[in-house]
Amino acid sequence: MSLPSDVIAVYPGTFDPITNGHLDILERALALFDRVIVTIASNPRKQPLFTAEERTDFIRDAMKELGHDARLDYAIFDGLLVDFCRSRGATVIVRGLRALADFEYEFQFAHMNRRLAPGVESVFLMTDERNHYVSSSLVKEVAGLGGDVTGLVPPQVQRALARKYNGK
Repeated sequence: MSLPSDVIAVYPGTFDPITNGHLDILERALALFDRVIVTIASNPRKQPLFTAEERTDFIRDAMKELGHDARLDYAIFDGLLVDFCRSRGATVIVRGLRALADFEYEFQFAHMNRRLAPGVESVFLMTDERNHYVSSSLVKEVAGLGGDVTGLVPPQVQRALARKYNGK
């Protein structure tokens, strides 16, 4: 299979908050695809700590600091991911995998997405070993209990977590 020119990928997630593991996957996706659209998804099963706009700003600011802003777009969406992909001309969904449990979850969604939109492929990137245990949920739990999340999230996220949990 040959890839078409100007491949647009979508990197979806709740990103509540963005972690350095997410940023690693995003940087690597930029090395593979012409454009990446970071989509902040509404997930009815999760109650976000940060608004969708705050989460978008965290990602935008972190990627600017890393020098990767030119080929990125950002969107907030609610609905079927494949419908979003089709509306933006995206042919790839990028997902990060940390462990076997992630694979099982993502495997189901990849097959359903392929059934719904055969022209949209799912691509899985293994997380860097430095971040394989990091999740947004774990970061929130540690920060909420007063733990140090330095090195797990961008500095602006660390400050925002401190304000949310400690009023600082």
